[in-house]
Amino acid sequence: MANVDAYEKIMQVAEKKEEVFFAKQNVVGVATGHKIKEGKDTGDPCISVLVSQKLDKALLKNEDMVPKETEGFKTDIVETGDIFAGPAAPEKDETNTREEIGIEVLRQRIRPAMGGFSVGHYKITAGTIGTCVYDLNPFPGVPPRYYILSNNHVLANSNNARIGDPILQPGPYDGGGVPRDVIARLSRFVPIRFKTSTATPLNYVDAAVAEGNFHDLNREIYWIGYVKQVNSNPKIGDILEKTGRTTNFTTGKITALNATVDVNFGGGLVARFARQIVTSAMSAGGDSGSLVCDIREGAVGLLFAGSSQVTIINNILYVQSLLGIRIHP
Repeated sequence: MANVDAYEKIMQVAEKKEEVFFAKQNVVGVATGHKIKEGKDTGDPCISVLVSQKLDKALLKNEDMVPKETEGFKTDIVETGDIFAGPAAPEKDETNTREEIGIEVLRQRIRPAMGGFSVGHYKITAGTIGTCVYDLNPFPGVPPRYYILSNNHVLANSNNARIGDPILQPGPYDGGGVPRDVIARLSRFVPIRFKTSTATPLNYVDAAVAEGNFHDLNREIYWIGYVKQVNSNPKIGDILEKTGRTTNFTTGKITALNATVDVNFGGGLVARFARQIVTSAMSAGGDSGSLVCDIREGAVGLLFAGSSQVTIINNILYVQSLLGIRIHP
């Protein structure tokens, strides 16, 4: 395993060269990872260039070729598919009826509500409760409010919401309705800044909280337990776990850190996120908002996007800081 200085230097070069890589065909992200050879992790740190699809060299222009090295550091091309953020997508069958809700999925009403179960703004389909949290300050002391933590696009409808809007558990797609299933009210969110024809602003989190009654909220995460600490130093190769509304309990492995990725929110909206964590595939639509932990119940990040090949996670340090919340005592 390379020393810390090697990773720091690669991160600096990757950040400096981001725009060069993003200008190339099919590139959707740049990160710090390990060189993969014949499907195996070599342990050698490199600049990971994330592409929606690997193409034969004969199909690429010279300017779209990714060099084998950049400023003395190896590069590796990683196929991820297109990366999407979004709650559960309605699945239509030939009779145009809603999919059946099985006992094995976390789409039912539950009180007190806990991490892993279906939730959503009253105008979306459904996402996942990460966990329940309280204000960063005062501490120690008596928290004045208690909240559900999830994504902006789950609780704040991708910025298209107003403070005080009803949040349903389960989410609307899973049968939640107003007023019967109102679990909380939107309290605050970090606005998502989307790309325009003239600007590409950076985002760090897709996150929001909704205030609920203390007796309706539970800090436990189904099948994982209670967060015991915040993991401020995740590493490539770490094993992670999450519980989500769609794929239930899953595990994955960190494959890249300090990633800058372009994420599709639908309707032509794309946002660029920096300082993200990339893992092996461990989620599907509707798992957005899941709190991702290490195997010692240390919070690592907030799941918000992915593809069939990767999952993208906001670093938990940014989530706590930008929302002003505390995840564990």
